[in-house]
Formats: sequence, structure tokens, C-alpha cells
Amino acid sequence: MIPFDFSYYKVWSAEEAVLLYHSLRKKGIRPYYYAGGTELITLGRVNEVHADAVIDIKGIAECKTLQLEHGRLIMGAALPLAKIRESGLFPLLGQTIGEISDHTARNKITLGGNLCGHIYYREAVLPLLISDTEVVIASRSGKRSVPLHSIFDRRPQLEEGELLVQLHVKSDDLELPYYTRKKRRQWDIGYPLITVAAVKKDEKFRVAISGLCPFPFRSESLEEILNDRRRHPTARIEQAIRHLPEPISSDVEGSPEYRVFVLKNTLLDALEALEGEGHEHS
Repeated sequence: MIPFDFSYYKVWSAEEAVLLYHSLRKKGIRPYYYAGGTELITLGRVNEVHADAVIDIKGIAECKTLQLEHGRLIMGAALPLAKIRESGLFPLLGQTIGEISDHTARNKITLGGNLCGHIYYREAVLPLLISDTEVVIASRSGKRSVPLHSIFDRRPQLEEGELLVQLHVKSDDLELPYYTRKKRRQWDIGYPLITVAAVKKDEKFRVAISGLCPFPFRSESLEEILNDRRRHPTARIEQAIRHLPEPISSDVEGSPEYRVFVLKNTLLDALEALEGEGHEHS
């Protein structure tokens, strides 16, 4: 059980959610936007997450949208990962999130929850970082749409009380040649040692990585080196890893040295797959 009491509120619009959040904060109450609730339950039990009130956003229609419209895929932040995968609308995203936990959990984990949550892997963000993704954010001053990469630094950098409403991906990005691979130390289900998602767009290789560091990332400097086709792929990779962010994670899944070793081999597989313009699934 969650070892604290909280008040429950159901809202029906993003504007209502944001206004309620700030109203509660003025009263000294700590609110928590709630959709799937997996982190609140899991981390609340061990006192890593606390809330005095939860604001249930599942009733907000635009947070549950999943449709192709005007040359873009619109995905609501409160969509369960399982629904996105089952739609087949974004093959790379579907394949990547299909490796997150198990099917039962993916029916509860939401897209926005995975991107903004406390568990640092945030693997659902990888395909979005290497696509031209726009995010719709609600705040007290209204809604705004900005490129995901402009607000993503280890996690979406939202002001307190702001709500991630939707993510929009250009239709052209949905069918790019892609590679995705999740490497685990052991077991079929569990936290990743390394997860890599990559695409080939405009004859350029784009890659995003999770598990290597205590945050997911995409590095343009790393991509620039990997795209230098004058050099052999192994030489490019050896140079590229000198530009990895710090720190490299070290835990029961693997040491920093082992993680880098696995990353090298995974990047080599990705380059070989995409420079041959094939799709490589995990």
C-alpha cells in the first residue's frame, strides 16, 4: 500500500488541470498529475514519490488522442504504451516500447509518464528524439507547441505545474529505415543494459541511447562522427565514444567499461543495418 493519504481530483481539460494544480500549490498542497499511476504506486511504496493530491488527467480527450491528421501523428500524453504499440502507426516507437516491462504494465504505463517519470531509462523518448517531434504543453498562459529537443535535457524540462498534453510526429518520419535494440545482461524482461534507437533520414544516421548514462540522450556531435563515411565504421565508433556524456552508469547490470563495450557492438550493428537501408528489429 501507499504509505500516505492524498486527495483525488478528476479533470476534463488541460486548462482545468493546470489551474487546479496551481490552486492546490497556493494552499501548500503537493499535487501530482496522474494517468497510469505506475510510478505513484511503485515509488510511493518506498517513499521516493509523495503527493498530497492527485489530478487524474485520463478524462482529458486531447491527452488520449491517437490519430493521423494533417501529415502528422498525434499522440496524447495519457495514452498507454500498449495502445500505441498495438496501433502500428509508428513502427520504431512500437518496437522500442514493446521492450518496456511486460504487457500488463504497458497497459498502465503512459507515454507522458514514461517521458517525465522518475525511472531514468525513459526508453519511449528515444524514437521521438531522433524524429522531428513537437510537444504540446499546457500552462497558466495557455498552450504552446515546441520541438521536443528544445526542452529535453535528461528529461522534459517543464516548469512546475505545466502539463505535457500531446506529441506530434511528422508522417514522413514514421516509416524511416530504422534500427532498435535493447541489450540486457540477463532475463527477457528487465531494466536495460543499453537501449539504442536509430534512423536514417536525409542520408544521415540519427541515434538516441538509454541505459548508458543515468539519462537518455541524443548527441549531434556523436552523430557527426558516425556519419563520416570516409572512415570505416569501427574507426568512427571508436572516435564517437570519446564524445559520450558523463557519467557512465555502474550498477548490478554492468560496469561502465562493459556498457561501452556493448554500445560499440550495438552501434556497429546499427550502422551496418542502416547504411544498407534495412530495418533491424530488436
